[in-house]
Amino acid sequence: MEKGNSSTVTEFILAGLTEKPELQLPLFLLFLGIYVFTVVGNLGMIILIGLSSPLHTPMYYLLSSLSFIDLSYSTVITPKMLGSFVTEKNIISYPECMIQLYFFLVFVISECHMLAAMAYDRYVAICSPLLYHVTMSAQVCCCMVAGVYSMGLVGATAHTVCMLRLIAFNIFLPTLTILSSYIFIIASILRIRSAEGRSKAFSTCSSHISAVALFFGSLAFMYLQPSSVNSVHQGIVSSVFYTIVVPMLNPLIYSLRNKDVKTALKSSLITKIYC
Repeated sequence: MEKGNSSTVTEFILAGLTEKPELQLPLFLLFLGIYVFTVVGNLGMIILIGLSSPLHTPMYYLLSSLSFIDLSYSTVITPKMLGSFVTEKNIISYPECMIQLYFFLVFVISECHMLAAMAYDRYVAICSPLLYHVTMSAQVCCCMVAGVYSMGLVGATAHTVCMLRLIAFNIFLPTLTILSSYIFIIASILRIRSAEGRSKAFSTCSSHISAVALFFGSLAFMYLQPSSVNSVHQGIVSSVFYTIVVPMLNPLIYSLRNKDVKTALKSSLITKIYC
């Protein structure tokens, strides 16, 4: 019997963001700056929450986990991208590609479900404030975070091994949870009689709404567009946005729009100055 022709993929050639040599250095410096800002911002948020006792609440416990996820999946992608700007031959081996894909999916899928968990946290805080610390106990928070990472690991394993398109599932399920939570949240806010009370209740969710809109908006734009209207350029812009830009923006959203975080940061800086 004659042997048929066969080939094995051992490496991939990375096309990169641009083929223009004059743009390589500016893009390298741009994305290096974004990555440094992402690392400093998310690590700073994790350390600030860990050191500030007023922030030792379920909401900020989940936020610190979100910061860790943002830092992790940005680190999976960005260093390789930075290297592609300064090397002539941009290649990645098949095993390295699969490992990168696996860990990227672990953290991206985990972020989807973490945002859903944070939406549930806001639902409990606004709709059942008297039972908040019972419902969102330390044990419950730990189970939620463990569940988030478990979903990430299972989804990434299935996606990497079978190469199935499970991204839509990991968008729709958390989105359904988030939408359901905010339907009850809005209904509870509308029942508050005073305008000041409604404004205060809504302000506790504004940062989370912004983070959800950025992350799921860019994912939906990337994966849920009909193939007939999708283009390579749009795909590059969208993928860069949710893999590199969103992890940088989340710490800004939760610090600039959150009084508790700003107060804790000022207190921490004052303590360091006087010490």
